[in-house]
Amino acid sequence: MRSVLVVAPRVRMLELSRIDERLAAHLDGVAIAGKYGAALANQALEDAGASRLFVSTVRAIEDRDSQRLDKLLAIAEAVPASRAGALSAFGWVSASQLQGITKPLLESASPWRREVGLTACAMHGVDAGSVLSKALHDADGSLRARALRVAGRLGRRDLTDACLAALVDEYLRSAFEAARSALLLGDRTGSLGALEALAIDPAVADRTRFAALRVMLKVVSPQRARAILASIAKGDARVRTVIRGIAIAGDPHYMSWLIGQMEDLKLARLAGEAFSFITGLDLAYLDLERKQPENVEFGPDDDPAEENVAMDEDDGLPWPDPAKLIAWWKANGARFTPGTRYFMGDVPTPAKCVDVLKNGFQRQRIAAAEYLSLLSPGAPLFNTSAPTWRQKRLLSTMAP
Repeated sequence: MRSVLVVAPRVRMLELSRIDERLAAHLDGVAIAGKYGAALANQALEDAGASRLFVSTVRAIEDRDSQRLDKLLAIAEAVPASRAGALSAFGWVSASQLQGITKPLLESASPWRREVGLTACAMHGVDAGSVLSKALHDADGSLRARALRVAGRLGRRDLTDACLAALVDEYLRSAFEAARSALLLGDRTGSLGALEALAIDPAVADRTRFAALRVMLKVVSPQRARAILASIAKGDARVRTVIRGIAIAGDPHYMSWLIGQMEDLKLARLAGEAFSFITGLDLAYLDLERKQPENVEFGPDDDPAEENVAMDEDDGLPWPDPAKLIAWWKANGARFTPGTRYFMGDVPTPAKCVDVLKNGFQRQRIAAAEYLSLLSPGAPLFNTSAPTWRQKRLLSTMAP
């Protein structure tokens, strides 16, 4: 549930905090059960999914059980689909609980274990020093990609040149992470070209293409953003990507077109979210929504024969009322200048980003975190997926 909520469109810190409290309570229950609880957690690993590995790894770390942790990391290495659970466990526990655990991982001969160690450092904002620098040139592609990602997230500007050199890495994931990190660290030359090439390449996986588009459109000029979006808009299958790109580009030039897309039930909620990204409006709170259309289902149903089991990407988003938004835009559109980038109703500034991190929805908070690093190269990327008590502690030190 939490892995869905951290990227959900209508989840604020309050809702995320509630799920964190529930998750912590369940983990406390396993801890209180002692050996019996640990045995049940290990028994569940017969089906080594990410969620099950998360529980067992948290328990192994908190119990200081190095033998059990070794076994769990071996399972994660053998079952790639479960790795996210193991890595999340290192981010869930406190930094003090990782003392004596992370260093041996960073010094391990195993590329996978060094990757775990680097990830743990990044999630707790700890600089891995020379270990990170060496990992950028490791023979293992997955470790290189992780190291390049961590360099950007930690704000290691001294590694900018190393990231730029990795733009031609034969391993696609490494090349992408190199480009994104170089951009976060302040480069505005080679990284932009590499990210644009990834964003418009139909052979690249959609997830990577959008990740490249998401960070690049926060930096390029509005004119360049229009050209990039036009090159992507080839066929109806790409309309959703274009709408999401418009939300990031923040150009009011597209407002009339966005409102037009709200007439299509498959695009309406996403177009409404893009409208909110640019204007800062909460459509539900301001009664700019309409009732959900009857007999419309976009997610999985109860039919066991149904092949489409993917969750509805727009679940939770309000249904925008086009007529109300046309009226609102006529009354307020004059204060938005086409060709200017807007984020949540204002030109992106560090102060605006901090405000969104404190009060926005998760997708908006993710964008704010990226803007904050892009506006201040070298600033560590704020982790919007961290346990909420850790996020609140860090936000309390950030000026409004």
